[in-house]
Amino acid sequence: MKKLQGIMPPIATPFINDEVAYDKLAQNFSRWSKTGLSGFVVMGSNGESVFLTRNEKLKLVEEVKKNISNDKLLIAGTGSDSIRETISLSNESADLGADYVLILTPSFYKSEMKPAAYIKYFFSVADKTKIPVIIYNVPKFTGVDIEAETVAKLAEHKNIVGIKNSSENVRQTTEMIDQSPKDFAVIIGTASVLYPGLDAGAVGGILALANIAPNECVQIQKFVEEGKHTEALELQKKMLPVNKAITAKYGVAGLKAAMDMLGYFGGEPRSPLSSLSDMDKQIIKQILVTAQLLN
Repeated sequence: MKKLQGIMPPIATPFINDEVAYDKLAQNFSRWSKTGLSGFVVMGSNGESVFLTRNEKLKLVEEVKKNISNDKLLIAGTGSDSIRETISLSNESADLGADYVLILTPSFYKSEMKPAAYIKYFFSVADKTKIPVIIYNVPKFTGVDIEAETVAKLAEHKNIVGIKNSSENVRQTTEMIDQSPKDFAVIIGTASVLYPGLDAGAVGGILALANIAPNECVQIQKFVEEGKHTEALELQKKMLPVNKAITAKYGVAGLKAAMDMLGYFGGEPRSPLSSLSDMDKQIIKQILVTAQLLN
């Protein structure tokens, strides 16, 4: 099993006229493959997974697998509120070459999502999934937030091997690291807290920013591992405005616009999301120039 660590982008799904443009994946991977990225996440939040059909999801796993080398991790976002559907999609993704699955916390019945419900859900999924499970905590989208104590309990299951924590709560991330076994991988889910998360003991990051600034994200982790904390913090600060623009402020449309500006294929977000206005694109362009990502 490939080790779960390093910097990975949750790749943007390319669309042309609202249809998945599978041929455009190769264009992006031809560039990503020349960087120090350790792997890729398909069907994450930035991949607009909630807008994809089941067949599209499986086709994406298949196409991404074709475009990456064997030493790169392939993580598939296969979680849904349905345990049966999650297990089914996870195992089909495994058959197509996924190394791990990223399982979103169930959230529709928010008032019922207490520790016992999470333990029942994730244990049920992990019991029947062919490949290891990574918990995906993203309160921004789900409206629920899993506690460190619950994560520590889930980490006791031999097939639950890590968590992507997309909260900006560094205290919570530190507690997850401290309370879980040493071989349990805590992964940062937003580049806004990449440096402090790595400094606390996280093993890597699954970051929207890594779609457009892979080398910079990889370098932050390298600096931390080398003990060069001043350099890591300076680079972190430099990337903060970029990360804010393509996540909190402009979202998927902002990420895709930035990709287009930097020579990747971003394209249009899928309906009902809308593309950015020309004015907003100019703002993003200036942010990229200031961060020295764009000449």
